[in-house]
Amino acid sequence: MQLPVVLTITHSPTESVARLGGWLSAAGVLLDVRSPYDGSPLPSLRGFDGLLVMGGAMGAYDDDVAPWLPATRDLLREAVAQQVPTLGVCLGGQLLAAALGGQVKPADEGPEFGPALVAKRDISAGDPLFGPVPFTPDVLQWHWDEITTLPAGATLLASSTRYANQAFRVGDTAWGLQFHIETTPDMVRAWAESDRDRLAADGWDVDAALARWDLDELHADLEEVWQPFAARFAEVVRAHSRDARDA
Repeated sequence: MQLPVVLTITHSPTESVARLGGWLSAAGVLLDVRSPYDGSPLPSLRGFDGLLVMGGAMGAYDDDVAPWLPATRDLLREAVAQQVPTLGVCLGGQLLAAALGGQVKPADEGPEFGPALVAKRDISAGDPLFGPVPFTPDVLQWHWDEITTLPAGATLLASSTRYANQAFRVGDTAWGLQFHIETTPDMVRAWAESDRDRLAADGWDVDAALARWDLDELHADLEEVWQPFAARFAEVVRAHSRDARDA
């Protein structure tokens, strides 16, 4: 039996699969990473066993800035329709919501930025990915937009005190996360430097924030929760793979 292959879309050189890619590979899933920002076209879903869509600085509707976004939303709609296991992270989660009729807009209360907690909803206890996650897991927030409306029929799995729609599932096999789980300390520092002026305009002291955060401890906590989460997603991919369907 061949290892299942997950089509993986990245939107920026600074927002890679990072540790999430390593966790999925360790769980027996191959990633076929495509970076359409370099001008290469996105493939069809044919021949893939899953879909992973990562984050990016653009908005979910910024087709003029990122002309591959319409094709990405099309792939997300196709994946949900065909029950191809799907995970969207930050922008990827926003694109999943937008592709299926939800709404994304600039966040009313400004950016969520840095280490944070989200709280699981009671219904998440029965979710194959979120069921074993602690009630208030550590996450890394880095977004200026919010998902204001989930797609019709979506299940809300986790919220924060500022923005309600932090994690959701559409159908049985597609999940969207507003937060990041894949980062490394160096990625976070690089994002902070890149976004320094934008964050300062929103009232953030980037140097004070970096001095306050223990990024090594944060990422140890992230790994403890989200590496098993990634392994459970890999299990879903295997269960719905081409080989499993043909068996």
